[in-house]
Amino acid sequence: MLALVIRRIIWLLPVLFFVALITFTLMHLVPGGPWSGQKKLPDQARANLEAKYGLDKPVYEQFGQYLLNLAEGDLGSSYRQSNRPVRDILMEQAPRTIVLGLMALIAAIVVGVSLGLLSSMRPNTLIDYASVAFATFGASVPSFVLGMLLLILFSAYLHWLPTGGWGTWQQAIMPVIALSVLPAAYIARITRASMLEVFQQDYIRTARAKGLKENVIVLRHVVKNGLIPVLTILGPVAAALITGSFIIEYLFSIPGIGRYFVTSIAARDYGMIMGTTLFYTTIVVLANLIVDLLYAVVDPRIKYQ
Repeated sequence: MLALVIRRIIWLLPVLFFVALITFTLMHLVPGGPWSGQKKLPDQARANLEAKYGLDKPVYEQFGQYLLNLAEGDLGSSYRQSNRPVRDILMEQAPRTIVLGLMALIAAIVVGVSLGLLSSMRPNTLIDYASVAFATFGASVPSFVLGMLLLILFSAYLHWLPTGGWGTWQQAIMPVIALSVLPAAYIARITRASMLEVFQQDYIRTARAKGLKENVIVLRHVVKNGLIPVLTILGPVAAALITGSFIIEYLFSIPGIGRYFVTSIAARDYGMIMGTTLFYTTIVVLANLIVDLLYAVVDPRIKYQ
C-alpha cells in the first residue's frame, strides 16, 4: 500500500504540469489582461505594470519562469490583492473552503446512505417512495438555485438565518444544505441500488435461515458489502464539493477560495487563477487516493501489491 501512495504522489507532478500548461495557455488566449478593464490607466503605467510582472515577455518565457518559481514553492502574487503572495491568500482562505466542503460531504454521506439503506430495507413502501422523491428532487435542482430559494425562505421571509458570512453555526446551515443536497441524492440512489442487490444474494438468505437477527445481517453483511459502489463515487463527490463550492461561497458571501476564484477570473488575476486551479487539482488527486485506500479497509479481498 505504501508503494501505491508513493506512486500516486509521484504521478501528481505530471498531472500538475499539464493542468498548469492548459490553464496558462487558455488564460492567455482570452482577450484582455489584468489591467485592460481599467480605461483610465495610462498606457505607460500599464506598460510599467506588465514589465514589473513579466507580462511583456513571450508566453513561453512566462510559463517557464512560472514553473521555476513553482518548483521553489512560489505560486506568484495576486495582481488585484495588493500584490499579496497567492500562497498566503490560499493558506488564509483554504480552511473555510475545506471546512464547508467537509461539512457538506458528511451531511451528504449521512443523509444519502441512511435514505438509501432505509429505502432498500423497505422497498415499495412510503419510505422508499419518499427517498426516491428526494433523490429526484435533489438531482434536478442546481445548488445555486436551491441556495437562492433558501435565502428567500429562511432569510428574506422568515428571518430565521443570516443571509451570509462565516463564523457561526447559523451562517453554515444554508450553505451546507445547498451544497449537500445534490450529492446526497446521488449517494441515496447508488446506495439503494447497491443494497437491494446485496439483499438478494444467497449468503443473505443463508444468514436469515440461520436465524440471525435482521440488524446483525444489515450491519455485518449488507452495509459492508453494499458500501463498495458508494466508495467509488465518494472520491469525485468529495472533490466536487470542495472544488465546486465557489458558487455557494459567492452566493452566501463566504470568504473562501471560491469567492476569490470567481473575482480573479473576472479581473484576469493570473496569479490567483493559476494558484487556485493547482490547489483544486491537488485536492482532487488526494481525494481519489484516499478513496482507493478505503477500498482495502471496507473489502479485505482488495490488496494493493
